[in-house]
Amino acid sequence: MDRLENITITPDALEQYSAEFSRLGSEYFFSRFSNVRPLTEMSVAPTRMSGVMIAIVTSGSVTIEVNLSTYHLTANSLAVLGPDCLIQVTDGDWDNLDSYVFIVSPDFLRDINLDVNMLNTTKFNPTPASVLQLTQEETALMMRYFDLIHSNTRHNSNEKCVRSISRCLVSASIYQLIQFTSRHKVATAEEPRSRRSNYVKDFMALVHKHHQTERSVTFYASKLFISPKYLSLIVKEATGRSAAQWIDEFVILEAKNLLRFSGKNVQQIAYELNFSNQSSFGKYFKHITGMSPTEYQKS
Repeated sequence: MDRLENITITPDALEQYSAEFSRLGSEYFFSRFSNVRPLTEMSVAPTRMSGVMIAIVTSGSVTIEVNLSTYHLTANSLAVLGPDCLIQVTDGDWDNLDSYVFIVSPDFLRDINLDVNMLNTTKFNPTPASVLQLTQEETALMMRYFDLIHSNTRHNSNEKCVRSISRCLVSASIYQLIQFTSRHKVATAEEPRSRRSNYVKDFMALVHKHHQTERSVTFYASKLFISPKYLSLIVKEATGRSAAQWIDEFVILEAKNLLRFSGKNVQQIAYELNFSNQSSFGKYFKHITGMSPTEYQKS
């Protein structure tokens, strides 16, 4: 399960430095760092993070390395860091730093309602880190989402309600990030364009297009006129995840949305996703999520 129990950047370690802190079990946690030296201990060596991190700097600055690539975050910078990144904080304007960090487990992200068609219309950037320079108004808007998630987690005593409300808030914040991405150029570490990076980009576009009917790495490799082994290698190197994992990610996201929101039964969804029968779909879904489609539909 892709939760945060194995996260190297632990909630307990961050909480002692936080001006504000909240968490929902192993699903996600939120921290605010203000006028402190919060992460200097992490500068000794790169630290692996299993969750997805969204960080906003509202004042001051911080310099980080992600998978040995350097990013300098200043006021109104928003950074999105993918799972399994190696993160190292190398420098910061600690006395003036005001920043917010939201780390969420991949499991929680898979369990929210995202319109796959909406995601397909966006530019996909498979690099492990992306940085946007927002306007003050856009930063304030993202902070309102963070404040709502934080307040819901801290003050709502019903855990089921907390989780359901947070699913909606995180979903809305992701759509907002998509809109920001369409407005601003995404700043990533300088890397030379190569045939490999083009293959990875084309692979992701093909998965967007064909994931409802094709789950074989061989299919996508044949479309790119390369071997499945080579495709798996370059995708893993570029994104930290294998080609098969990316295919499964899209299929499971689609399946969860259909199970929870389409009104269709499991058999109909199995056929829509091009499984030979309901049983094979059930085995596939349970192998990846740990529960049957029916159990998920009722959760």
